[in-house]
Amino acid sequence: MTPSRRRSKPLRLAAGLLVLGALALAGCALKDYPQSTLTPHSDLAWAIQHLLEQLTFWVVLIFVLVEGMLIVTVMRFRSRPGSPEPKHVHGNTALEVAWTIAPALILTFVAVPTVLTIFKTQAKAPAGSLEVKVVGHQWWWEFQYPGQKIVTGSELHVPVGRTVALSLETADVIHSFWLPIVGGKRDVVPSRTNHIWFTADSVGVFPGTCAEFCGISHANMHMKLFVDTQKDFDAWVAAQQQPPIEPDSTSLAGKGKAMFLEVGCAACHTISGLSPGIIGPNLTHVGSRTSIAGSTYPNHPEYVSQWLANPQARKPGALMTNLGLKPDQIAALTAYVESLK
Repeated sequence: MTPSRRRSKPLRLAAGLLVLGALALAGCALKDYPQSTLTPHSDLAWAIQHLLEQLTFWVVLIFVLVEGMLIVTVMRFRSRPGSPEPKHVHGNTALEVAWTIAPALILTFVAVPTVLTIFKTQAKAPAGSLEVKVVGHQWWWEFQYPGQKIVTGSELHVPVGRTVALSLETADVIHSFWLPIVGGKRDVVPSRTNHIWFTADSVGVFPGTCAEFCGISHANMHMKLFVDTQKDFDAWVAAQQQPPIEPDSTSLAGKGKAMFLEVGCAACHTISGLSPGIIGPNLTHVGSRTSIAGSTYPNHPEYVSQWLANPQARKPGALMTNLGLKPDQIAALTAYVESLK
């Protein structure tokens, strides 16, 4: 072996260790990422996580055993100067039986927990679960609470510690409902209702998205999961069940209300007691939400104004058309929308 080749061995070893270290660090970073499935916050997510850990154990065990035997074989039976030709061996019954039984046992250890997890996660939701109907639209999510008679958009509120049963439908094309932190992922298919349920175990705000390409603004089809305490959830429900605050007709928000009816917004959006539109998101309490445009932008007057001025520029392909609003109309509508608490 030449000196240059001898020197390259430590370099290759160091490079390999650096790669492994980078992968390990990446795994740690992903675990803290809010859209990572490696930080479970529900019973469904933990069931999947436990299965992943079991499968990872067997994969690592197989890798270590196979690579270990390979290294031992290479080192022990490597060619040496003056070594005789190796003997030809034909078959080994014990070895052949062993490497047939071993994979079968490993597959059994993998299959049993996998099947049990499938049955567990595909079972019907427990009685008394909070029912929520989810409808996927291009490109936003609609959440309907039949028992509470609430309809909201792109922000799902649930109480911590209570099972939530979601029924999933689509108003147009195939979508995929995905809340990584609670393990929720199901395809949303036309003419079919899919189901998923989970019990969140931690209070917080967690992001979600559509995981199935569904058109030009697929990347802008986001949502937020708000896991509230029971007290906060009850307060949210009570607030959502109230009619929207009626603005003073002489105020900027009051002028915006008249403008809402005048420019045609009522044809697409529902506001309780004012308009019955069903094409766009329900705006009855849009002012109380933290985001707009399918959770793409913060719910702030600046972004609301930009959205009203040119929806297509903020979200390509959005069904909301550019109404050609003047600055004073935009200001009035923004004030009205923001007042809908």
